[in-house]
Amino acid sequence: MSDDTSLELPFPYRRNPHQAQAATHHQEWLQRHRELAAGTGEFTYAHWEVAELAALSYPDSSPTDLGLATDLLGFYFLFDDQFDGPLGRRPEQVARICERLGAIIHGARTDGNSPVERAFADLWRRSVQGMSARWRARAAYDWEWYFASHPSEAAGRNSGQLPDRQSYLMLRRGTAAMETIFDMIERLGRFEVPQTVLHHPLLRQLRQLAADIPSLSNDVRSYPLEAPRGDVCNLVLIVQQERACSAEEACSVVIAEAQLMVDRFADLTAELPDVYRWLELDEPQRQAAQRYADGLARWLAGYLYWERRTGRYRAA
Repeated sequence: MSDDTSLELPFPYRRNPHQAQAATHHQEWLQRHRELAAGTGEFTYAHWEVAELAALSYPDSSPTDLGLATDLLGFYFLFDDQFDGPLGRRPEQVARICERLGAIIHGARTDGNSPVERAFADLWRRSVQGMSARWRARAAYDWEWYFASHPSEAAGRNSGQLPDRQSYLMLRRGTAAMETIFDMIERLGRFEVPQTVLHHPLLRQLRQLAADIPSLSNDVRSYPLEAPRGDVCNLVLIVQQERACSAEEACSVVIAEAQLMVDRFADLTAELPDVYRWLELDEPQRQAAQRYADGLARWLAGYLYWERRTGRYRAA
């Protein structure tokens, strides 16, 4: 490993050749929704390299779809960061914001509404284009889960109490928005996975691992920023409490756990052909399932490469 907080992956990252075009598009989108980023300096945001993350995560997307991916990733970061200050300790107010965003998924109008609502309405409209009713229903549920997790996170900050490991995982899986990111593998690839294989135990395990690995890695990277401001949804803090150990030792434990997950992901990926055979999938179904599994691996490789280099998790 290149350093104590890097993971060894058995699959490489790839970069979308349309990154520069996506970056230009994203700047134009931010200008149209400039109030969304009002609390983040332009210089600071540029060092997050959001277009690079999109290009590494979705290397095969078209220029237009990569632009959508970049806008979505930018939205996640800017939406999440608004809760780093006083607002993030007001669960009732956070709930009202998130309920209004959830209503957009079900057709609520956004005329004259807040900047974050107008930005999300644009993203949701573009995301569902060309997708089936089944996919839209799944995506709607995943976005609701993401939004509904934020009031609970705000309540946790107020309590000052560390959650137990299981409670941490349940909340982290919501606030990380990973299921919505994985839904976009299909949307950006212009395909859909047959439900029989999408919900097969093996693919569900792959999806869960692909969600948890970045969360654990991110907890280590963001610990120096989150601990001082009282964020309790961080596995490093929980391990410190469990083991009565230093932060450095806790970080090593969390990274070791993430590496075990990476190894498990690789082992399960090798079993996919057996699943296709047992389910008697035809060739198009196999191709769709494999594209989705490959998309999970590309997300892992791309995100972890980006995370080591981005300025987002470095102290000013």
